Amino acid sequence: MISALPAPAVDTKSPLALLGNRVAIAGFVLYAAFAPHSIAGAEIALAIVGGGWLVRTIATGKTGFQHTKLDLPIWLFLAWTIASSFLSEEPQISTAKLQSVCVLFLFYLTQAIVTRRNAVFLAIVMIMSGVAGCTYSIYDLLRGRGVIVQAVSNDSPLRESVAPGDAVWRVNGQRIYSINEIDKAIKTVPSGASLRVSVITRGEHVERTGMVVTDQLKLRDAPSGITGSNPTHRFRASGWTRHYETFSEILQILAQLALGLGLANLRNHGPNLRFKLAAVAGALLAVGITLTAMRTVLVAFTVGACVMTIRAVRGKARLLIPAALLLVLALGAFVVWQTRAHQALMLRDDSASLRLTIAKLGVSRIMIHPVFGHGMDAMHRHWNEWGFPGKDMVGLHSTPLQLAFDRGLPALVLWLWIMVAFWRITTRAERGFRDSADTNRYGLLLGATGSIAGFFASSLVNYNFGDGEVALVFWWLMGIVVVLARGSTVSKLR
Repeated sequence: MISALPAPAVDTKSPLALLGNRVAIAGFVLYAAFAPHSIAGAEIALAIVGGGWLVRTIATGKTGFQHTKLDLPIWLFLAWTIASSFLSEEPQISTAKLQSVCVLFLFYLTQAIVTRRNAVFLAIVMIMSGVAGCTYSIYDLLRGRGVIVQAVSNDSPLRESVAPGDAVWRVNGQRIYSINEIDKAIKTVPSGASLRVSVITRGEHVERTGMVVTDQLKLRDAPSGITGSNPTHRFRASGWTRHYETFSEILQILAQLALGLGLANLRNHGPNLRFKLAAVAGALLAVGITLTAMRTVLVAFTVGACVMTIRAVRGKARLLIPAALLLVLALGAFVVWQTRAHQALMLRDDSASLRLTIAKLGVSRIMIHPVFGHGMDAMHRHWNEWGFPGKDMVGLHSTPLQLAFDRGLPALVLWLWIMVAFWRITTRAERGFRDSADTNRYGLLLGATGSIAGFFASSLVNYNFGDGEVALVFWWLMGIVVVLARGSTVSKLR
């Protein structure tokens, strides 16, 4: 239900309260700038937000939190997660993982600090930050990464980590551009330490550990024992991060917001400057998604964009936008074909078959612990014991399946309740402000409908709800939605 209530009355007239409020807002600006790129920067920014909010709360005696009908499913979900962790197959692992669930408190913190006036500004900052990351990704692909390995000697410390055709682009966390830099990096590693090598193989990023570095190895002229010269251009874009999955999921949310702002301006004012700027931003973000070669996120973006088109667009634009989406899909298909493994475009690659195998095994085990699940991350210790293939724990690659496996079927039901509640709040608010003069407010609400639809579609085949960086952006956006929904006359939130 949509709120008809005003923003919470928090008196910031006292100097201390005003200072705390301004610090918190500054923290949110920093968060919006860092969220698409750096979890460390985002967490520092949110620490600033929390510090400012705490100062304001002490000065005013009011938290600024609001009670909504979302509280019940959220808190039940949190309580069930806690209970599941203590009843886990591996309680020590699962209870340590509880800190990751705290991301949902950003939903309340956003409501307490953000106002309708600065919500649009924060969203634009995050969109532009995402655009900057996409622009860098295009440059990064044109420049290339690392060195393509042509040959590996028998006494190379990297012989277990790389093969001819792979590309080495980082050694012990440091980016490299030549064989000489790899040799230099090996010589600076303390004797007795293992090499950590970031490798791009068949377009995929892989982290591997090489042989132990010895004093004798460091005395060689070319200790790496590999030859090669050219950088690789066959890799999945990730902006300033190393995680193309995370990067693509965040870009999907931001692309929908940009498209929502553009469609709102087109609907209310025609093809004005704001529409053109939003369209360019949305297009760059969509290109960024294609460059990650994430098949599922690309489809999810299309689903969300179609939802917004149906809700907001009339006339010729209703045909032009699907045509543009077909171009995006075509570009994405080309990137997947060029970047990923053979037959990845047809879902006949090892990644797709492994996902299907793991999903089937996961479903078969859910009914062993249907109520509280196996416990978060418990599969780390029992991966092969529970019948899952391979040495690396890769998870079930599905939010509904992972929640049911880790926390039980009731947790899955509660998560679906949360998603439905968010969807109803967002769509009703979007409909309520559709004909208002506040185009940007309507545009963000419209974009949020696409973001939720895309996020949910992707969650079916990706554990995006378990990705802390993506989850933070999701809860932040939901807080923004509640802030923007205040004052709608459609119905009440309480």
